[in-house]
Order: sequence, then C-alpha cells, then structure tokens
Amino acid sequence: MATIAKFEVFRVFPRWVIVRLESSDGIVGWGEATLEGHCEAVEGSLMDLAECFTGHPCDDIEQIWQSAFRQRFYRSGPVLMSALAGLDIALWDMKAKRFRVPIWSLLGGKLRDKIKVYGGAYEITPEKMKEAALVRKSQGHTAIKMTPTDGLGWLDSPSALDNAVECLKAVKSVGMDLALDFHGRVHKPMVRQLAAALAPHHPLFIEEPLLPGQIEGIKQLAGQTSIPIALGERLFSRWDCKAYFESASIDIIQPDVSHAGGISETLRIARMAEAYDIALAPHCPLGPIAFAACCQIAMVSSNFVIQEMQYPLHPGGDTCDIFTYLKDPEVFRVTDGYVQAFTAPGLGIELNEELIRQTDVKCRKEAPLRLPKWNAADGSIQEW
Repeated sequence: MATIAKFEVFRVFPRWVIVRLESSDGIVGWGEATLEGHCEAVEGSLMDLAECFTGHPCDDIEQIWQSAFRQRFYRSGPVLMSALAGLDIALWDMKAKRFRVPIWSLLGGKLRDKIKVYGGAYEITPEKMKEAALVRKSQGHTAIKMTPTDGLGWLDSPSALDNAVECLKAVKSVGMDLALDFHGRVHKPMVRQLAAALAPHHPLFIEEPLLPGQIEGIKQLAGQTSIPIALGERLFSRWDCKAYFESASIDIIQPDVSHAGGISETLRIARMAEAYDIALAPHCPLGPIAFAACCQIAMVSSNFVIQEMQYPLHPGGDTCDIFTYLKDPEVFRVTDGYVQAFTAPGLGIELNEELIRQTDVKCRKEAPLRLPKWNAADGSIQEW
C-alpha cells in the first residue's frame, strides 16, 4: 500500500500556503492551507502533521483526518483546521489521481455539468463599481461581490450606509447581481437600517452583516428582512455551524475549504446544511487549489448555489492571481456566469511546480502578509 513519502510546504504570492504530498509510488497531490495573515502559524502546524503522517497509508483519508482532529486534545480553530485542510485536499487529489478520475467521482458522482461563479469587485464608489461590473461582465460573469463600507462604529451616521445602496443600484443598472460582504463591520444598532435600505434593490445576499458569534442578532435580523443572509468563512467545523443551522438564522452557508478542514469537512458541512434547507456558497478569495477543491464539492452538493472566484485580490492589482500557477488557465474560463466541470484526474488542474518553487524562495525573503488594522477617529478599534 502506498504511503505518504514526502511532505512539502510552499509560501507563494500573493498570500497563499501550498502543500505538496508525494506518495511512495510517485503520485503527487496538492493542497492549500492559506490562512490570511497567519502563514507562519499554519506552517508550524503543518510541520506537526508532516511528522505525524509521513509514512501513513495515503488512501486512509478519513483516518488521517479524524486522527489529526481528535487526537490533539485541543480541536478545531483556524490554524489547525487550515493546516488540516491543506493535508486533506492534497490527499484527495492524490487518491483521485491514483484512480485516474476527478475528485467528484470519488465523492459520489456529479450532480451538474457546470458551476455558477461570481467575481470580486474592489472599488468602493458607485461610479467605480459600475466600471468594475462592466469589466467582470466582459469576463463572462453575471454576478459580483464587493465590500461597500470602511470601518463603522457601533452606532454611526446613517449616511455611512448610503454608499452600499448606491453601489448596489449601480451594479444592477448594468444587468448584474451584486452580493454585499460587510465583514462583520456593522453592529446591531445599525444593521436593521442597513437591511431596510438595501431590500428594495434586491441584493443577491448580504454576507457577515454581523460578526460571527452574534447568533441571536443574526436570527433577529433574519426575521426582519427578505434579503438572504450568508456567513461561514470564520466557522471551521460542522460543530461551529450547528447553532446557526438549528437557530434558522442564516440562508446560505459559506465554509472556506482552506479554513474548514479541507474537502472532507466542507462536504460534511454542506450535507448537514442541506438537512436545514440552507444553501451552499463556499467562500474562496484564495488560490487555484482552493478554488478547484470548492468546485469538486459543488459538483456533488445538491444545495450548492454559487462559487466565489476572486481575481485580482486587491484594488491595485496583484502580480499573481488564481491563473498564475496554472499550466492551462483555460480550465477556469467563465462563460455566461459558469465554469465548466473539471474532468481531469484529481483536482482537475495542472500546476506549474517549477514556478511555485521559484516563487517560494522569493516569497520567504519578504515579510509575510499582515492584515490591515483599523481604528476610528477616537482611536478605538474597528473591524477590518
């Protein structure tokens, strides 16, 4: 039986942590363990996993996952689950390549032939958002997502919400749908005003209108608005999601495959959500491996609705995006709002390993990414 023979970790631009496994019989599997702003912590956890599972049978994915999760005493959390995600995705890639089938074939077979996607927009004024929407439309998208507010106080001027409404109207004017991601920046004293202002203009959904953990507030909001409520990028296991499902407080769950334990746990979250009639729209402002892994889950999930696909990652434009490390970027081509199902073995993508290795050397010479820190005019801390 083939075993894990080699375990490597790469840090690449713009902010991704990539895992490469190689089996004793020479099959390579790729995973992504990105946790934005915390790559060193995840790399440390990956070193621990490498020590534990090098020499372990490659095909025993569930045993490896359960051992990594349960035999540490301290479970879950963003660091462990991101490291475990990188390992898990690589194991699925390796196993599917062994059988020469796409991962979705091992997960029960496909439910669809193509995957609906939305792009990102990084402008924050209505005029610029309209321009960005037209660019995304020319790239084949029919829906986009933006974050329309900077930091907000617990109670801020109601005019601080006006920009979200105007950006939504601008995007709708060119015939596209817009989802609005608030990053938990809005607090309960203002969130009802926000939902009431947006509802007449029919956003696709609102994401993290309140911070994760505010289950009571989110449930109250759900009873006051017709807008679909989405969250999940800061939930790392099915246990984290459980209270949201049982409280009927959300409409769309957004687990991030690189934060939530990989394909194995993200698929369990998806199927758990289905029992509560909650839609699945995986979070993924990350790299090509994470995007491909999300698409494998989308192929087998009946409650899947739309997949995040972000490029570039920042308004100024990154030199690297989800196409950079692919040998054939056409596999991610968007047509009429959809990406075609991947049919190649494993994740369905072929990576430029030489470029990844070269980039890792360059990336480690620079300071690791750190997320912004925002403060209000009085010096108090605001959510980024």
